[in-house]
Amino acid sequence: MSITLNAQKRSDTGKGASRRLRREAGLVPAILFGDASNKKPQPLTLEHKDLLKVSETLTFFSTILNLNIDGDSEPVIVKDIQRHPAKQEILHVDFMRVVDTNLIRVLVPIKFLNEGSCPAVKTGGGRISHQQTEVAITCLPVDLPEYVHVDMMDVPVGGIVHLSDIKLPKGAHIRALNLGGDYDQAVATITAKRGS
Repeated sequence: MSITLNAQKRSDTGKGASRRLRREAGLVPAILFGDASNKKPQPLTLEHKDLLKVSETLTFFSTILNLNIDGDSEPVIVKDIQRHPAKQEILHVDFMRVVDTNLIRVLVPIKFLNEGSCPAVKTGGGRISHQQTEVAITCLPVDLPEYVHVDMMDVPVGGIVHLSDIKLPKGAHIRALNLGGDYDQAVATITAKRGS
């Protein structure tokens, strides 16, 4: 999936300037952080309506975006997004430049397959519970998956799917598993219904 966002450089920074941008111009303040070549952070603005629309996609945080800054395109990932606690409003976004040869650390959504058709649920009376809906991976930009699959088809009642059970594309690694077996957390379980 290819996502392009248009942005403009900004020189006015600070809380007052950010409030004015949001209130008067319908813009979102953002910042683009450097890479290994130590480029300086670049303050930016983006159209709120455009950013809000693409931020609602499942793979927004796990896609390398094309950030078109005053006509120059930069590959970036979203590092952080601040939302208003009560309104459907984005307050600020942090982007990170992507370099093809540098590893990136990204939260990737988990897509669960065959939940309704697995025998443990369909005939075994089990109930699926998700412990995690995303997983932190490390990879080169070319190896970044938009999401990872967890197939529930063969998981029995009482079964647990762990991080180590997730199949990743070549070159991608789950960060927690690098810390050892104690960090092989549960991703999903199938439990028996009460009274079964």
